[in-house]
Amino acid sequence: MTIKCIAIDDEPLALRQLVSYISKVPFLELVAQCHSAVDARKVLDDEPVDAIFTDINMPELNGMDFIKQLSVPPLVVFTTAYSDYAVEGFRVDAVDYLLKPFGFQDFMRAANRLKERMLPHPTAAVSVDEEHTGDIQETDSMFVKTDYRTVRITIADIRYVEGMSEYLKLHVENEAKPIITLLSMKILEQRLPRNFMRIHRSYIVNLDKILEVNKNRVILDANTYLPIGDSYKEQFNEYLESRFLGK
Repeated sequence: MTIKCIAIDDEPLALRQLVSYISKVPFLELVAQCHSAVDARKVLDDEPVDAIFTDINMPELNGMDFIKQLSVPPLVVFTTAYSDYAVEGFRVDAVDYLLKPFGFQDFMRAANRLKERMLPHPTAAVSVDEEHTGDIQETDSMFVKTDYRTVRITIADIRYVEGMSEYLKLHVENEAKPIITLLSMKILEQRLPRNFMRIHRSYIVNLDKILEVNKNRVILDANTYLPIGDSYKEQFNEYLESRFLGK
């Protein structure tokens, strides 16, 4: 497993240390080192990554606001000299929070947590009615449990599914917020119709909702870009080739 990542810090010495630590971890691949969140955003426009190591207090755009602005944020590890941001960091589903100065042992802990989040969770609880799981392929809707309620979702309205640890975010048309449910990606992937495809460890997309494919990402609208993971490129490219007009 290789985790592609970006390192962001406006302090040259701190950035150098972060890059050095990343280079010592075999499963981490540094895509870019950036002195600002603005520079990092330009990198993400060209090459989606799996994870971001970022400082919080930076000029122009701080790391916390940077992550919040991303429509499809990668996994994130915050690095900062200020402990005041810890609670807010975990509210945006940060994998870890490294308080400066931190050593390699602390960094390795965060790296291993990233690796764990990259792995599937086959033992996650199932919230789709197990007695009728086979029916999803044949019907136009399904029921999921969310916020102590059971709601019906029209399958064709699902734009994409986002994995978030043992939870899933179902992004549905005409819903202001995603529907969050306790369910594994693997189970839902097996039960959705054929017009849904897993294109990344964290994303299943409704192929009918794709407007454009640009480099290593699919575009659903002006604000929604989903990365295509290396492990899923071949299958997705086969789908594209089967629908090309002409040569």
